[in-house]
Amino acid sequence: MSSMGAPSDETKEMDSRNLSSLQSQTQTPLVRKVGIPPRQNFFEEFQSTVKETFFSDDPLRPFKDQTKSRKFILGIEALFPILKWGRSYNVAKLRGDIIAGLTIASLCIPQDIGYAKLANLAPQYGLYSSFVPPLIYAVMGSSRDIAIGPVAVVSLLLGTLLQSEIDPVEHPTEYRRLAFTATFFAGITQATLGVFRLGFLIDFLSHAAIVGFMAGAAITIALQQLKGFLGIKNFTKKTDIVSVIDSVFSAANHGWNWRTIVLGASFLVFLLTCRYIGKRNKKFFWLPAIAPLVSVVLSTFIVFITRADKEGVEIVNHINGGINPSSVKEIYFRGDFLGKGFKIGIVAGMIALTEAIAIGRTFASMKDYQLDGNKEMMALGAMNIVGSMTSCYVATGSFSRSAVNYMSGCQTAVSNIVMSIVVVLTLEFITPLFKFTPNAILAAIIISAVIGLVDYQAAILIWKVDKFDFIACMGAFFGVVFASVEIGLVIAVSISFAKILLQVTRPQTAILGRIPGTTVYRNTQQYPEATKVSGVLIVRIDSAIYFSNSNYVKERILRWLIDEEERVKRNYETRIQFLIVEMSPVTDIDTSGIHALEELLRSLQKRNVQLVLANPGPVVIDKFHTSNFANLIGEDKIYLTVADAVAYSSPKLTEDP
Repeated sequence: MSSMGAPSDETKEMDSRNLSSLQSQTQTPLVRKVGIPPRQNFFEEFQSTVKETFFSDDPLRPFKDQTKSRKFILGIEALFPILKWGRSYNVAKLRGDIIAGLTIASLCIPQDIGYAKLANLAPQYGLYSSFVPPLIYAVMGSSRDIAIGPVAVVSLLLGTLLQSEIDPVEHPTEYRRLAFTATFFAGITQATLGVFRLGFLIDFLSHAAIVGFMAGAAITIALQQLKGFLGIKNFTKKTDIVSVIDSVFSAANHGWNWRTIVLGASFLVFLLTCRYIGKRNKKFFWLPAIAPLVSVVLSTFIVFITRADKEGVEIVNHINGGINPSSVKEIYFRGDFLGKGFKIGIVAGMIALTEAIAIGRTFASMKDYQLDGNKEMMALGAMNIVGSMTSCYVATGSFSRSAVNYMSGCQTAVSNIVMSIVVVLTLEFITPLFKFTPNAILAAIIISAVIGLVDYQAAILIWKVDKFDFIACMGAFFGVVFASVEIGLVIAVSISFAKILLQVTRPQTAILGRIPGTTVYRNTQQYPEATKVSGVLIVRIDSAIYFSNSNYVKERILRWLIDEEERVKRNYETRIQFLIVEMSPVTDIDTSGIHALEELLRSLQKRNVQLVLANPGPVVIDKFHTSNFANLIGEDKIYLTVADAVAYSSPKLTEDP
């Protein structure tokens, strides 16, 4: 029995080998290698890059597995979204759209007259721009809430840029023609961006820069209204705050009209009060919407019965009635003004597009539906191209009107059609009634409208979140206020690009340590409890490595190493023998980046420090093998995780004297 129960020598030997193998596995952790992705040919790689750049939203997905006739219908619906949502349109939606359309029409009519003056155009051109463009947008646009028409910022920008080329008083015809030309090219710019799916270009103007630019433009617009608000006849053509204030006080002794001031101030208080009530109580959202029209009606009646116009109160006088006349023949398609109109149109078109897309996305997120930015660009472009041929100037989405449209319960873009109908009825029958409308009221309406563009809360938040963003915000603001709209725009774009360049050329790097009780390695600044591994320096690079930052990355890693070597020397700790570079955030690398790593490797070899890499991505590891850098550093020094790399390094440390 005992002989049967006793294990044989062969069994003992097998158990010994298994135990030895188990101990070996326990002492030497399993190290996983980085996988090499399958190689793509140049055409596949290029195709993938183009798709992600221009077709990241996969616009052709609805066309998959469809018949030719169905694809044709889907294509038409994509170009004209009204054909899609129009099939489910009903009386309930129409009721909401009619109410919203009438409400925004009451707001847009007085605003349009004032905004046309900002663009140095006759009042009817503002009304024209709220007739044709909204109709085109209703057919082609994809936003349910955006309200189309002239806006204060674009009107001021267009007026400033056009005025620098042609004097609107001495050459009104040429000025008007240049305005139509700029509008045409603004539309071409917007449509081109949409067709070629280049909408990502407008994202280069950062949110902070837009906040500052809008606030500066609002202050500038408000200052420009002092001419009509105070009844000043001789006013500066410059837009900077110094010139405007100087012009205002120069006219104080003889140029101010007290009747105009009383009239304007009274109705400004009324407009601001209505705005305050509507903002505090959502039930009265209609109050600030109809307040401008009520102000126009009451002030016009007051001036008419008192004949205050004979006492120096400036009035609108005549507004040409009738619908938009054709302006196709007025657009400059040749000559010196063609280039000027082209340049002005690009700038105005980009600003108008930025504002419209931002507004559309805001309300789309509030109602939880998707907004196709490229379709929006094509719709905005088409409406401005057609608008330029029908006596309109640059139109876009208005934030104040869109907010009223949303609050009024709009359901679809039909609210824009209702607004257009009201505007055309106004042009046909009501324009003579605006003859005695005082300019001070239009000034008060514009001032009350642009106050909302000064978003000081957003500026405070920007300061708290990102100081560099705040510099961009303030740079754009002061550029507009103290120089001009163009200078402010240039500063906004320049600072936005400077931030991008700074982030690209000076990427973040960090020292990593191990979180106690885990194999997780994190930034020691974010996690002070993270401990460093003796004799090992772990650095993470938080950016792709390109020619623009490769030299900085190499030098920054060496500086981390020098600092760490000095620290361990002072504390009599184990010298640094391994440098582990965590490459998870490194999405790409070019030849300059690989060359920088080769130089880093040589520098480390001179210091008797080994370079180890952790988790390079598929693009990076593929380029490492293609460039032979993987062989240069050694396949056994590229690991899947930092923990694996440390497991490789730590046993070596115990072996070295």
